[in-house]
Amino acid sequence: INMIYSDKFIYIEIEPNASPWVKIFTQSEFKELSNCDIDTRNRLFQAALECEKAMIEFYNPDKINWASFANYMPRVHIHIQARFKDDEYFPESLWGKKQREARPRDIKIDEFAKLLSSRLHELFD
Repeated sequence: INMIYSDKFIYIEIEPNASPWVKIFTQSEFKELSNCDIDTRNRLFQAALECEKAMIEFYNPDKINWASFANYMPRVHIHIQARFKDDEYFPESLWGKKQREARPRDIKIDEFAKLLSSRLHELFD
């Protein structure tokens, strides 16, 4: 597991993918966002916004995607993804129909994970 941050409200993992992608989970098993207590919900959204800002600065993507389905795993979590017009799926979602063969992109995920972890610790610790 590619854990990059954890506290009493949330934990954040890297999703292994050709595109930069993080998943933010609530520590408690809430089924819906409206079930979350206010502190957890605030931490979830603060972290998601920080992930978005870090991805924009680090990757300069064409778009940031947020997603939250939780149908297979009925637990609140948010996907944050950096998207590029030349990635395999754009403009479809990363769960959608492949649009092209894309040349591999070095997403330097370890470097990004260190940056994001550092920013989250500064923000929350």
